[in-house]
Formats: sequence, C-alpha cells, structure tokens
Amino acid sequence: MAAAPASAHPDDDALGAAYDARLVRRLLRYVRPSRALAAAALGCLGVAAALQLAAPLLTRWVIDVAWPARDRVLVMQVAGGFAALLVLQFAASYGETLFTALLGQRVMRDLRAELFAHVQRLPIAYFDRTPVGRLVTRVTSDVEALNELFTSGVVSGVGDLFTLVAISVVMLVVDWRLAVAAFVVIPLVLLTSRVFQRHVRETYREIRARVAQVNAYLGERLSGMRL
Repeated sequence: MAAAPASAHPDDDALGAAYDARLVRRLLRYVRPSRALAAAALGCLGVAAALQLAAPLLTRWVIDVAWPARDRVLVMQVAGGFAALLVLQFAASYGETLFTALLGQRVMRDLRAELFAHVQRLPIAYFDRTPVGRLVTRVTSDVEALNELFTSGVVSGVGDLFTLVAISVVMLVVDWRLAVAAFVVIPLVLLTSRVFQRHVRETYREIRARVAQVNAYLGERLSGMRL
C-alpha cells in the first residue's frame, strides 16, 4: 500500500486577501533598481495601444470617405498607412515583450539571491521541522510565479487599463449612445471576473500545496537513498 503524502504545511493552506497593499509595496521594491526597463515597457505598451486605436479609425475613413468617393488613390494610401501601423505595432509589442522579460529576470535574480541568503541564516531547528522539498518549492516554483506577476501582470495590466480607457474615450467621442450600450455588459464582466478570481485563488493554493508535497516527498526519498 502506497504511503500517504505528507500533509501540507499550514502556510500552504493560508489564503490571504485578494489584494494586499503592504505586500505589493514590498514586491515593487525589487522593481526600483530597474525603473528604466519598467518605463520603457510602459512606453512601448502606450505606443502599441495608440496604434491599435488608429487602425479602426483608418478603416472607418476608408468606408465613410474613400470608398463612397471611389477614390482608389486614397484607398491605397490608407492601405499603405495601415501596413505601416502594423509594422510599428509589431515593433512596439516586441519591445514591450523584451523589456518586461528583462525586468522579470532581473527582479527574480535579486529576489532569489535575497531569499537564498535568508535561508542560509535560518536556525537549524527550522530545517528540522520543514521538509526540504517545501523550501525548494518556495525558491523555485513560487518565485517563478512572481516572475509571471511582473512580466504578465503589473506591466501588461497597466497597459491593458490604458487601452481600455482610450477605447472608451474614442467610443464616446464617435457615438456616445452606442458606447453606453456597449458598457451595459461591464457589470456582468466584473461579476464573472470576481467569481473566476475566487475559484482561481482556491485552485492555485491547492496547486502550491500539492507541488510542495511532491517536492518534499521526492527530496526526502532522494536524500535518504543511501539508507
């Protein structure tokens, strides 16, 4: 009969608040040395968002102005401008991906170094009561999750927020009645996101606990292989 997996550590079962301002401030401290990379990533995001808004306006111009007037020259000019916009948007997206990746790797380098130094200073009693696999999970898997937070969460989240605000402004300028009709679904989207957030947090907590158990089980078996 297979041995039952080790029970999860109490910290693995802790499910804190969805947003902790104190924790966010502690994490942003690691971004300060790479402020230039963060600013460059945000700049590329802003450019990409602005170009993304320009494409539908060019399409509208062709449909409302160039096509009714049968102006083929204007259509070709707009098509050339649209192609240039796609190239510039690709360059901005590439720059955003590159800068956010560099930012995430530098933040993780500093965080891993500080975390490893902290582990080295812990008393021996802590290692007696804490499985090695759980410590490995904290230094590897959990830190990698923070990498996703910095690369895909903070910077991309700010860029998406800017894009949504800009799209909303353009929609209100073009036709406020259609914009209001489109905004009707926003409460439903917020409610769905809230429900999804709750289930994702619970699932992620369970994943962290299971990964810690697997690493602890594997670490104990490998370290005791000679015995």
